[in-house]
Amino acid sequence: KIGSQIGAFNTISLIFITAVVGIFYARYEGLNTFKSGFAQLLKNEIPAYELISGAAIAFAALLLIIPGFATDFFGFLLIFPFTRKIILNQFSKKITKNDIKKNNFIDGEFEDIEDDNDRKI
Repeated sequence: KIGSQIGAFNTISLIFITAVVGIFYARYEGLNTFKSGFAQLLKNEIPAYELISGAAIAFAALLLIIPGFATDFFGFLLIFPFTRKIILNQFSKKITKNDIKKNNFIDGEFEDIEDDNDRKI
């Protein structure tokens, strides 16, 4: 519907422009995330957020390359640090809640019993 409103040339131009701008910005944000992750490693800390953020940036770049206004919208939401942080926080809260609800563990005790036959070998 948008293509019929603004014209075919403008639609195609807009798709290419968003893809190019998105790819360059994803590259820029990816390098910043890499630098931040490397700084975390130098502090002997695990760069968990940086790893997840890097994956989100790669996914955002993919969304921006795929033609369409909806994919561009979601791609730009993931590309910008402020909105990416909000989305990743909401996503991690949902995963944590699901893991807690599942309770896939069994609590128990054990006692190490040595067998006399094992010592005779």
